[in-house]
Amino acid sequence: MTHDPSFPSPFREQSRHAPETRTPLRAFLRTEAGSAAVLLAATVAALVWANAAPGTYASFWEVRLSVTVGSAGVSLDLREWVNSGLMTFFFFVIGLEARREFDMGELRERQRVMLPLVAGLAGMIVPVGIYLAFNSGGASAHGWGAAMSTDTAFALGMLAILGRRFPIALRTFILTVTVVDDLLALVVIALVYTGHVSVPALLSAVTLFGLILLVRAAGVRHGLTYLLMGAATWVALLKSGVDPVVVGLAMGLLTYAYPAARSDLERASDLFVSFREQPTPELERSARRGLASALSLNERLQRMYHPWTSYVIVPVFALANAGITIDAGLVSRAATSPVTLGILLGYLIGKPVGITGASWLLARLSRNRLRPPVGWGALAGGGTIAGVGFTVALLISTLAFEGDRLEEAKAGILGAVACSFLATCAVAMTIRLLPPQRRARVLLGTAERVIDLAVPVDPDRDHVRGPMTAPVTLVEYADFECPYCGQAEPVVRDLLADFGDLRYVWRHLPLTDVHPGAQLAAEAAEAAADQGAFWQMHELLLKHQGALLVPDLMRYADELGLDAERFRRSLRTHAGAGRVAEDGESADLSGVTGTPTFFINGLLHRGAYDIDALSAAVRTARARAGLTG
Repeated sequence: MTHDPSFPSPFREQSRHAPETRTPLRAFLRTEAGSAAVLLAATVAALVWANAAPGTYASFWEVRLSVTVGSAGVSLDLREWVNSGLMTFFFFVIGLEARREFDMGELRERQRVMLPLVAGLAGMIVPVGIYLAFNSGGASAHGWGAAMSTDTAFALGMLAILGRRFPIALRTFILTVTVVDDLLALVVIALVYTGHVSVPALLSAVTLFGLILLVRAAGVRHGLTYLLMGAATWVALLKSGVDPVVVGLAMGLLTYAYPAARSDLERASDLFVSFREQPTPELERSARRGLASALSLNERLQRMYHPWTSYVIVPVFALANAGITIDAGLVSRAATSPVTLGILLGYLIGKPVGITGASWLLARLSRNRLRPPVGWGALAGGGTIAGVGFTVALLISTLAFEGDRLEEAKAGILGAVACSFLATCAVAMTIRLLPPQRRARVLLGTAERVIDLAVPVDPDRDHVRGPMTAPVTLVEYADFECPYCGQAEPVVRDLLADFGDLRYVWRHLPLTDVHPGAQLAAEAAEAAADQGAFWQMHELLLKHQGALLVPDLMRYADELGLDAERFRRSLRTHAGAGRVAEDGESADLSGVTGTPTFFINGLLHRGAYDIDALSAAVRTARARAGLTG
């Protein structure tokens, strides 16, 4: 049976205290991957426009646009407004994602910062070295920055095209490396590709940014305040001669990321219930503010700006900068141009050598304490796909070159995009030729992962099904009244039947604000557990989710042959409430906000929980456990 993607899948839904949101990383990856097609279309459009009507292409982007307030103002041509203005929002989103990675992502364990930092740095130094080998001693050597930065949208989009040939962890690793890449590239832009600096204007920009820090420390949360102060800082930097896109990055890095707290979600749910009972404009505004405040500002801003930067700003940037007139003269010059060859080979060879080589060297020096989260074969594919340089490469090229040299640089950048994708396809095809066990090792590797499950499974305390020595453990946080947990139950039973080496753990997370009978049902399950019948009661409660009142619970106890008086006393005294609360606390520590939520060998399962998705995740976990065991 196939599922129509236009309708929500019953195996993706969760009961939540507040409306569902996708994980920030998953949403980021999906947006970047989807925008690659738009970016490619914009690039093709720029090339067609530049070759069909080269005069109009050049003249259009040279039109000047001025914004004045009194006697002061900013006057730039359209290409400069795109490169210095709109791209500020692009780097703002990069800053937001970098901050999210440090606060909640793979880099929240600070020792793990070292690997992407070193890999990203080496992935820039080696291409620059190759570029300088072709251009040393010439005026074109100044353009070395055009050969160093990976384009996140193109790289992740091309990995998405390759589908399951590489593990999802590779995309996460490449994302963290490209974040480092973009941060360093922006430092290079500010320090190297800045002309004459006006000290008074630069001091004004620094002072304004200091005021932004003071306002932030004072707890001001009005977005308009930061927008106005950020715009003023942008103008001051522009007047100083420093590329003002650094303002976007700095503002993004200042924005904290944190998971939605269950208390905030409960408060938001209460506000919505109040509005449902009395739908007034005042309660509508209150509910809307409550729902928004449950999410971190970092996530709200990413959700607001990331689609715009990915689907509008970066494609417009490509349209403004990727157009080159391709003729026999350009092809002839590019074939021997040190600029073209330096950029092309810098990306095609330098990126994979730098990233893979630095990762291998760091693993050896750290005695395998710092290893990539994927196998070396997958990392090689990540290195080749990182050779897709576009957005920042074009930006630096426009700062470093003009005339024929700029055209040759653009030819090298576009050639690197195509060749890097083909090289990644070749790596994927080579890996597929390996025997299954060997293929699993080169794709998955043996590195320890960041564990998402805060409280490890304790067989003496947790409710466990399956062999205690199983290599894979599936933990579910669930609620007996949650309809999605009821839908997941037969899937879990099928998994246990299909995989004889799977251990399953149920943990309570009653969402009492949306499921009023869930708490008592959880306590009833614990009362049954005191008489050795947890799983039997568990099955009945999920089978009869609409009947969880005390008479219903007593009927289930009689059906199971339990001591009725002992069971009733446990319910009356809430004997199991402490045990249920402990599970809830462990859910909070693990960032769980909805049910059902699954962890597989300590890692949060993201995505659908139908039999196919969970089976694939269990097989991957089993393969990884076999490699590390």
